[in-house]
Amino acid sequence: MTIDEIIGFVDGLDGVLIVSPAPGDGSPEISWGDTFFYYSPDGVIPATTQPFATVVTKNYPGDEASRLDRPDTFRVNISAGKEAFIRWTGHAPREPAATGADPSAADTVIAHPVYGTAGWLAVVNPGSRTEAATRELLSTAYRLARSRYERRAGVDQSRSSAR
Repeated sequence: MTIDEIIGFVDGLDGVLIVSPAPGDGSPEISWGDTFFYYSPDGVIPATTQPFATVVTKNYPGDEASRLDRPDTFRVNISAGKEAFIRWTGHAPREPAATGADPSAADTVIAHPVYGTAGWLAVVNPGSRTEAATRELLSTAYRLARSRYERRAGVDQSRSSAR
């Protein structure tokens, strides 16, 4: 899968806001060239919600294990929930990794090298082995983000109508 294919897939989901920081838009320089996916049917970056998935094209400080400084290398990061995390890693998110998965291995679903303890999964350069899994995990992360949004919106609506 290419970055454009991933963006196109997620763009086909209802209510998704795709943010691709670039020079001149006020975003931090380190984020330029990366892509962030939010469930936001109003088209506004949520103030208190993290993206449900990201595509990063470079190493970030403290996150160099995937070796994204190699040519044509990127990583898709997915918050697909505890069940998906356990299914793919064999352990709960807050437990130490039971496998010695190489965070720089391409086309392999792994616990995110930094945010794995928060339940994030990652795939460096998804290819033929992980394309279907990447799409499935992105869909799951989207459904979870949408559900959280709708649950919060319902709580906010009931609070405002009680006043």
